Amino acid sequence: MNWKLTMVLLTLAVFSAYSLVAMTQVGYLGIWLAGLSGWGEGQVLMDLVVACGLIMVWMVADAKKHGLNPWPFVLVTVTAGSFGPLFYLVWRLSRKPVADLTT
Repeated sequence: MNWKLTMVLLTLAVFSAYSLVAMTQVGYLGIWLAGLSGWGEGQVLMDLVVACGLIMVWMVADAKKHGLNPWPFVLVTVTAGSFGPLFYLVWRLSRKPVADLTT
């Protein structure tokens, strides 16, 4: 296993564990409502939406360049944020050589 895939899997594991705790504490809707509870929280939520939007543009272009279907990962990104790009990276890193991700 290459180091990039290892780092993405480690990030996914830590983020999943943290998200599971958050979901058990406040639920899916509670996470979204927390992002709307004040100006600072709203800025963080807006930042996540902008970042995920930019990442979705990259995912679609990257997947099309390699003849892959990006839409399941886009759907996960829209509904679950960073999980979509993390799953996409795991999928791509396990399918293609690492150097191919830069082209």
